[in-house]
Formats: sequence, structure tokens, C-alpha cells
Amino acid sequence: MAFEQLSLPFEGHLTPTAPARIPRTRRVFVNRNLKMAGIDWVGFDMDYTLAIYNQVEMDKLSIDAVIPKLARRGYDEDVLRGITWPIDFPIRGLLIDKKAGNVLKMDRFKVVHKGYHGLRELTKEELRSLYHQKRVKPNTGRYHFIDTLYALSEVALYTGIVEAFEARRIELDYATLFTDIRECIDEAHRDGSILDVVLSDLPRFIERDPLLAPTLHKLRSAGKRLFLLTNSRWPYTERMMTYLLGDAMPEYPSFRHYFDLIIVAAQKPAFFQERRPLLERDGENLRPATYPLERGVIYEGGNLHDLEAALGIGGDRILYVGDHIYGDILRSKKESAWRTAMIIQEMEAEVIAHEMCREEHQKSAELEQRRDELEDQLRYYQQRYKDLTRKIEDAAQAAKNGHGSGSGSGISYEAERGRAKRAVERIRGMLRSVDAEATKLEREIDQRFHPYWGSLLKESIEPSSFGDQVEEFACIYTSRVSNMLAYSPLQYWRSPRDLMPHEL
Repeated sequence: MAFEQLSLPFEGHLTPTAPARIPRTRRVFVNRNLKMAGIDWVGFDMDYTLAIYNQVEMDKLSIDAVIPKLARRGYDEDVLRGITWPIDFPIRGLLIDKKAGNVLKMDRFKVVHKGYHGLRELTKEELRSLYHQKRVKPNTGRYHFIDTLYALSEVALYTGIVEAFEARRIELDYATLFTDIRECIDEAHRDGSILDVVLSDLPRFIERDPLLAPTLHKLRSAGKRLFLLTNSRWPYTERMMTYLLGDAMPEYPSFRHYFDLIIVAAQKPAFFQERRPLLERDGENLRPATYPLERGVIYEGGNLHDLEAALGIGGDRILYVGDHIYGDILRSKKESAWRTAMIIQEMEAEVIAHEMCREEHQKSAELEQRRDELEDQLRYYQQRYKDLTRKIEDAAQAAKNGHGSGSGSGISYEAERGRAKRAVERIRGMLRSVDAEATKLEREIDQRFHPYWGSLLKESIEPSSFGDQVEEFACIYTSRVSNMLAYSPLQYWRSPRDLMPHEL
């Protein structure tokens, strides 16, 4: 039986409140203007979106679940169990080079800036030799892009095994190792080695956000209709969502009452690309869905085309909130006109680190300006040196041809050329000093963000490859769904003016 629609809107949902300064860690950041007044439906992913996972505990659990599975594939279990797994090593946006066994970080132009083999940082010479002679092609079979929090344990496993096995001179095929790790992780999710443990101790693995229910309530009170679209299967979804929302507000007898539509086992990104049929649950049985879709019924599978037809609205009136660039954000943007919000759990730490580095960023800008000034001076004296050399040669040639001794002017030119040469050497020394200071400062800034990789969203002065995708495919982004509570449900989110270099 379908649930009755709550009486909406609730009184007071648009009552103006005194403006409060929202902490930067809890702000919504805007890439493209988004008028919430024009949004009719707001959809949510569940894992890492509505459900905030404790990443350290999840990584430990995933690694523990995978070790016996790798051992059954021939990896030395004693060595595996003796490894101190580097769960603080990976971040999202890394690239696995399955041929060389390296882990890399790129900027938006696919230029590799940092890399590790095991836990050994690759030198600039190694990076140049391996990745700067030819353009890196991340979409080829040689590479694998890490864009989900779910996949961080795969990187920790890969790095830890490369480090430990090579230290013991145990031969490895890097590509096979990565395939084995991925298959074992997938198997652990399928057979319950991971999900059953999560459900048995939800407080250990899940942060229950007390502001999540009021956030959904506020959206509904403004007349928005909400749907849940998750790849998780129904038994897991029911337990997880009941933990998050089941008794959060008396107006909602169960988590189902927050949503006008619930679709599980959606198989994103295939949901956005293929035409899989939509099924509805009848107890433990599945049958083809009947239309119109009903509130309170649990649906499985489906596809973008049929969902939009069932909702009866165009894509740009739907906002989808997810955490996965490829599965949730990129595919929904490429295959539809849906507006997109990306949940980046790491944003709170990222913003705090950025705030701590303001003085260092200012110093870095000053060093960059000083470098530009010194390079201008260097070019001047280098050109001066060349001009004087030519004059000396011309004077000598003139004297040889009997057009004058040239001795006076030649001596004058020699003295001036000597001064230009000393200036070139002095400025080069100053540039080396500036470069060394800038390199040291950049390393210090990186350490504020992450001990191995620096900022999640930046690499040097450019967006990182991950930051570039966030900028390109997410209309808005924030650290958690409940951050929207501080804004009006009819908010007009405006992006800052994006200046091109010639406008600066």
C-alpha cells in the first residue's frame, strides 16, 4: 500500500531568519548557477552520501576481509598478515599504473606531478622518464583511476603489498596483483564479508548525522519531492536507512516516509546508459513495475529514460546528490540534463588545511612575483652580454680590416661585458635560492593537506585531475547533505566569476 503524502508545505519553512555566518567547512560551493526554485525533484545516493562512513574503520575492515582471499590466490599469508597497511596513504584522484606498479597524482592537464612505488617517492627524473616523454592516457587498460572512497582500501592493499613483497624479493606481476585485489574486494562485498560486519556494528562504521532528517524535512516542506537511488540492495538499504532516519523525527514513522520514490540495486552507471527494466518488490519476490509509480513501494533496477517518463518532468528540474564522479555525477551529466551536487566527505579537512595555509599561499605568491622579476632581469643581462660580445667581435674585426685600432672601445666593451656576466651569475644564484625556497614552501603546504599527496583538489597551481572533474561535472559540492540545512530550500546558488588569464 502506498503511503499517504504528508501535508505540505509546513508552516514557517520559508520564514526569514537572522543571517548567520556559515562556517567554511559546512558551506555549499558553487561551480554553476543553480536555482533551487526551479528544482522539483531531489534525488539522493545512499552510501557516502546520506550515509557517512568512518573511512578508517571501513578500510581496516576491507583489508581484513581481503587477506584470506588473496592468500587463497597464492599470496603468502604470513607476509600479508605482517604488513602494516598504509591506510593513510591513498586519497581520491590517484592513478594506478598497473604496468609499472606505481601510484600517481596528476593535474587537470594529465601531467604527473607526484608518484610512489610502494612507499618510495619517485624522483623527478623517474617521473620525467616514465610519464613526461609521452602523454599519459588514463582511460587505457594500463591505468586505473581511483575516484571513490570505497576504492581507497584497494590502493592501501596495492601499495602495502608492493612495498612488503619487493623488500623480501618476492616476484610480483603488478597488473595481476591489482586485478586480484579488485576481484577479492568485490567478492568480499558479495559474500557479506564486509557488509554483514557493517550491519552488525553500525555505530562503529556509520556517523549518524542529527541534521540529516531536518534537512530532508526542510526540502519536503518547500514542496520538493525526494527520491532515493542507490546501488545497494534492499536488505542492506533498509537496515542502513532505518539506522539513519528511522526514529529521527516524529512526523515520519519510518525512513520511507521521507521519500516519494525508492529505487535500490540501480546498477549505476548502467542505470544512466542502458534500458534495464524497472522491477517492484512484493515481499521477497520481484515483478515488472506497474505505472504510475507509487510512494512506499520499493523498486529495483530501472533506467534513466523510464524514470524521467514516470516523474513526468525534464531533466534540468531534477537535482541528484551523490559522491561518485563517474557513477553518480559524470554519467548523470553526460546522459541527461540532471543538475548535480557532489558530496565530498574530505572537504571539511581540505577547507581547514586551506585556511591554515593562507600565509604560506601569500608567501608563495610573493616568491612567484620575485621569480618573475628576477627572470626579467636575467633576460636583460643575458641579452646585454650577447650584444656586448657582438660589439667586441665587430670591433676586433674592424681593427683587423684596418678600420681603426678598436682598442679603446674594445676595452670598454670587455669591462661592461664582465659586469653583465657577473650580474647574470648573481641573478642565477638568486633564482636558485628563490626556487629552493618555493619548493620547500610548496612541500610545507602539501604536508598541511596530506603527508603523501597534498591537496585533494589541487596540484601545484592547477586543479588536480580529481578537482578538475569536480569542477566540470558537479554544479555544487559540499562535505555532507546536511550542510544544505543552513540554506533556503529555494536558494539561488551563484558561482563566483571565473576569470580567464587575460582578465586578471
